[in-house]
Amino acid sequence: MSNVNLNSSGPPETVIAVVPADQATKLAQAMAEPPEGRRAAVAAVVAAYPRFLDGWAALGALGRDPIERYAAFRVGYHRGLDTLRANGWRGSGFVRWVHESNRGFLRALLGLQRAAAAIGESDEQERCEQFLLQLDPSGIPAEE
Repeated sequence: MSNVNLNSSGPPETVIAVVPADQATKLAQAMAEPPEGRRAAVAAVVAAYPRFLDGWAALGALGRDPIERYAAFRVGYHRGLDTLRANGWRGSGFVRWVHESNRGFLRALLGLQRAAAAIGESDEQERCEQFLLQLDPSGIPAEE
């Protein structure tokens, strides 16, 4: 299965396949839990669907400390690379924010960048920042 769009005006663009609606629904329900139970509810969704990139990004955002956030975002990032490859990405080309199905991966990468900064891993922070710019030169919205 290939979701890579080739064009003569620039690099190819990869769009990750949309996840089944039940996964998105379960994550939305977990995120609606009261704050004291939200992280555990999201972790249960991730345990049930370990390839669900939005779940990893959400779990990273809910991490209890900088290392837990870093770890969850890193897993989401690596799962995302696997997912991109499965959707036709060959190590270069655009993965744009405009496609909602790409956002879990991009959120995980952005989270990894921020978590790396939080723990003083400046080389990782810079690498992630550069990769984000290469994947989507138009940028990721600031609220993310």
